[in-house]
Amino acid sequence: MKQIILDIPFDSMTMEEAVDTADRLIRRGEGGYIVTANTEIVLAARKNKPYLDAVCSADLVIADGIGVIYAGRILNKRLPERVTGADLVPRLLALLARRSGSVFLYGAKPGVADRAGGNLERTYPGLRIAGTENGYIKDESELLEMIQREKPDLLLLGLGVPRQEFWMEANKNKLSVVMIGVGGLIDVFAGNVKRAPDVFCRLGFEWLYRLIRQPWRFVRMCKLPWILILAVWERIVGTHS
Repeated sequence: MKQIILDIPFDSMTMEEAVDTADRLIRRGEGGYIVTANTEIVLAARKNKPYLDAVCSADLVIADGIGVIYAGRILNKRLPERVTGADLVPRLLALLARRSGSVFLYGAKPGVADRAGGNLERTYPGLRIAGTENGYIKDESELLEMIQREKPDLLLLGLGVPRQEFWMEANKNKLSVVMIGVGGLIDVFAGNVKRAPDVFCRLGFEWLYRLIRQPWRFVRMCKLPWILILAVWERIVGTHS
């Protein structure tokens, strides 16, 4: 079931349901893509119609952000729980490892995806790294040929917002692989960035942990309450229209 929250059609599902749905997409072997829509993506999509279209065209849109959950509650469009890409992807990698599946990593700075791939192979015995590429290449023709040749089960894109969602939409008909935009997760897999401790994640305070460790993100973080303001405004306007 879909819940339209601030123009984004979120799939209303638990983490386990999201894992099962994503795994079915992978096993189907026909490709597709998944958007892990956090507050940043919602705000960007509302300002950019082509980007909104790219997000809405995904096979699966999950609520990767506590702001999205709260906005849904304000609009009386509740989602079962927060489903983050950082939690979804490791579960999918574990499933792939059990059946000797493969993953391709595209994104981050030169060398980062290589380190991430090595770490993932050690963490998930049986998982095959079909290839890696940094996110700063100019010509993607060889990259696309490599992905088509290696036929990975999963393609993780750490290209940032909105580039990774535009990329997935543009290439969905060229590649028979399930793609997920993962933002900075490749850096996490490489060991360059630490994810917030479990207590922060459970309480939805990952943003606070990142702010403590990276104070330069303060200006960016200041935009996050806007999703709640927009939800309140939509609720008021909708109530009186």
